[in-house]
Amino acid sequence: MRRFSQSVSPLLGCAVVALALFGTSAVPSLADDALRKLTIDPPGNRSSQQPAISTSSVARTAETHGDFDSKYREVYDQLAGDRQLMDKIVKVAALYRIDPVHIVGAIVGEHTYNVDVFDNLQGYYVKAIAYLNNSSLRFEYKGEPVGKFVTRPQFAPCAEAGNDYALWSCRDQVWRDIFRNKTVDGESFPDDRFERVFFQPFYAGQTFGLGQLSPLAALSVSDLVHSVGGLPDLDVEKAPEVYRAVMDPDMTLNYMAGLIVREIDAYCSVAGMDISGNPGITATLYNTGDALGRAGVLAAENRKRRSQGLAPTLPKENYYGWLINDRLAELRKLLPPQPVPAAAGNPIPAAKP
Repeated sequence: MRRFSQSVSPLLGCAVVALALFGTSAVPSLADDALRKLTIDPPGNRSSQQPAISTSSVARTAETHGDFDSKYREVYDQLAGDRQLMDKIVKVAALYRIDPVHIVGAIVGEHTYNVDVFDNLQGYYVKAIAYLNNSSLRFEYKGEPVGKFVTRPQFAPCAEAGNDYALWSCRDQVWRDIFRNKTVDGESFPDDRFERVFFQPFYAGQTFGLGQLSPLAALSVSDLVHSVGGLPDLDVEKAPEVYRAVMDPDMTLNYMAGLIVREIDAYCSVAGMDISGNPGITATLYNTGDALGRAGVLAAENRKRRSQGLAPTLPKENYYGWLINDRLAELRKLLPPQPVPAAAGNPIPAAKP
């Protein structure tokens, strides 16, 4: 089983790298040293043609008699006509020190391939309050709360995780390795994803809100969003508050940015790869998840290539990320010409070893 302590040696910590990449002069000698060790993933698609679109996306779109080009244009026009939302995106991106086009790409990708309805901001706010007031929401399986489930001894290695992203990634891996479609201690478990079994008991398989986030995704960056965005820590025992976080636009933009930061951090610290300038790759990871695992696979492949005297291979975009890179110039036109400066005094916290 993979370990998820996210040791960052010899890169000195991707927080340091992030500070250098986004214009902060803190500890410049360390940042320069770390940057020299990174392979830069340049902008643009590695594939000349769009990779095959997932069968689930094709099926969902066929059910509504739609097509992907029309869905893309619809969400694009919605964003173009909502200056309030675009201003919020730019401000949140500045706070988390990322290019706002990463957030735009995630929204466009989700609403092109995974959902058909794009609510206005007021609609999302109303739904957020409805979730918050639903006291029946629980994260559990057959009456066992997930908070209790992850205290089982099989999850003990996850205690080494240095942040919430690494912690929940580890727990997800334990579920896949030990529990999924197996019988453990006389109890059989379903052949399904961790988040579908425990985190969406009433809405199995669904994601929510502007960023189409799952409750598990929000929990995985709760510490980062608390530290940088100032939002309250999420509690796995308080499901209505988690659902509100993924539905409320003012909150969900923080969790979207947090996930993108953790994607960038995973590829930096695990694979020695700077993907911060390639929105198609961050969009791909936003779609697929498991940035730590995928970065580990890339790192292993490149260690083998180095031993053979070959140049490192670069991460490849999927159909979702390919669209974002293909339409990048058009997506950038959605953004205000003068980005809001990054807020001072809010460095991205390093993962604890």
